[in-house]
Amino acid sequence: MSQSSKRIALWSVLALVVFIIFSVSSRQYRREPEIIFSEFMGAVERGDVREVVIQGHNIQGKYKNGEQFRTFEPDDPELVKSLRAKEVKIAAKPGDESPWYMVLLLNWLPMLLLIGVWIFFMRQMQGGGGKAMSFGKSRAKLLTEYEHRVTFSDVAGVDEAKDDLQEIIAFLKDPKKFTRLGGRIPKGCLLVGAPGTGKTLLARAIAGEAGV
Repeated sequence: MSQSSKRIALWSVLALVVFIIFSVSSRQYRREPEIIFSEFMGAVERGDVREVVIQGHNIQGKYKNGEQFRTFEPDDPELVKSLRAKEVKIAAKPGDESPWYMVLLLNWLPMLLLIGVWIFFMRQMQGGGGKAMSFGKSRAKLLTEYEHRVTFSDVAGVDEAKDDLQEIIAFLKDPKKFTRLGGRIPKGCLLVGAPGTGKTLLARAIAGEAGV
C-alpha cells in the first residue's frame, strides 16, 4: 500500500472512531427534562402519563404526547397503586449500585479513548515513514562533504576507465578554467557494460572525486 493510501486509511479510521465516540457520548449524556415529583403526580392524576420506568428512586417516563421526562421519587408506597389506577405502563429496573469510580470511568471513557486513538494515530504518522505532517516538504537529505562519499578508491579494477574519466572530473572541479580556454562543456559519457559490472558505482565515484 502506498504512503498516500496509508494516510487516507488512517484518517478514515480516525474519523470513524471520533464519530462513534461522539455518537455514544451524545446518547449517554442526553437527559430528559427533569420535573419535580409533585408535578409528575399531577400529570398522572390528569391522565397525561403514558409509561414510566422505575429504577431505584429514579423515574423516567413519557407523556401521551410523546415528550419524555424524569423525576426523583421519595418513599411513596402508594405510587404504583396510583399509576395502575390511571393505567400507566410500568417497567422496573434494578437500582444502579455501581461504585463511584466506575461511574467516573464510564463518564470519562469516551474522552480517554479519543485521546488514545489520537496518540496512536500521531505515532503511526511519525513512525513508519508515513510522515503525514510533513506533506509537501522536501525529502532531500543534506549530507556532509564526506558522508557516504564514494571515490575511485572504492571502485576495484577498471583502471582504464578511471584514467579516461579524469578529464571529466577535472572539468567538473573547475569548469571556468576550460571555458576560458575555449573548451566546450562535454555532453556526458556513456558507460557500457553488463549489469553488475560497477557502472553505477563508477558514476557515484566520479561525483565523489569531483566533489559535486
